Amino acid sequence: MSIAAETAAFGAGGDRARFSDLYADVESYYSARVAKYGATPRGVDWSCQATQDLRFVQLLKLCDFSAPFSLNDIGCGYGALCAYLARRHPQAEIDYLGIDLSLAMISRARRRFSAPGRRFKVGKGSLRRATYSVASGIMNVDVGGCRRSWEAFVAGMLADLRRASLRGFSVNFVTGGTEGTAADDASPVQLYCTSPEPWIDYCERELGCTVETVDGYGMNEVTLLARCRDC
Repeated sequence: MSIAAETAAFGAGGDRARFSDLYADVESYYSARVAKYGATPRGVDWSCQATQDLRFVQLLKLCDFSAPFSLNDIGCGYGALCAYLARRHPQAEIDYLGIDLSLAMISRARRRFSAPGRRFKVGKGSLRRATYSVASGIMNVDVGGCRRSWEAFVAGMLADLRRASLRGFSVNFVTGGTEGTAADDASPVQLYCTSPEPWIDYCERELGCTVETVDGYGMNEVTLLARCRDC
């Protein structure tokens, strides 16, 4: 059975109420991380700035920086992508919106990076449609429950990204190993490791996208660049 069929079946009826518990667990987990490590890569479960920036490079391959665009950053954490964009694309005209479940994260992002064209909000997803949406790492740390429930949760997040994006969205998935995650300090969470093929199929068949994969950048993960066919 495909992921689409499995997650649709699991998401029917009362089982969808479980998502509210998952969102609460994710928020609690990341608020605790930033409280422990501060506004640093460790605070969002990456090992260092170099690997965090390398992930941004892959995710932003979706974007055309030659023209102004709007960007949703889902699971923005303390706003590290803003700092990266300022360093690497200082001339780009970007209407940026960062969204995160954690008020602790958003408070830090607002203090550090709020400016014209940069906004941060607490929430589960974006209420606006932007040119592009990106999500770095939010599919990868399973805060509990069975694999089937997490995959239903991931499918819902991907569908939300599609609805919030005019041209496309990008996400990354762990394919194996533990680099750059909380596993090295005995955190009670587990990594969600997957092959990209089921999620490529889901994005193409169910979400109406054309998907390009990016890998081979030195980590046990893959980035999906999903471009909307109707843009």
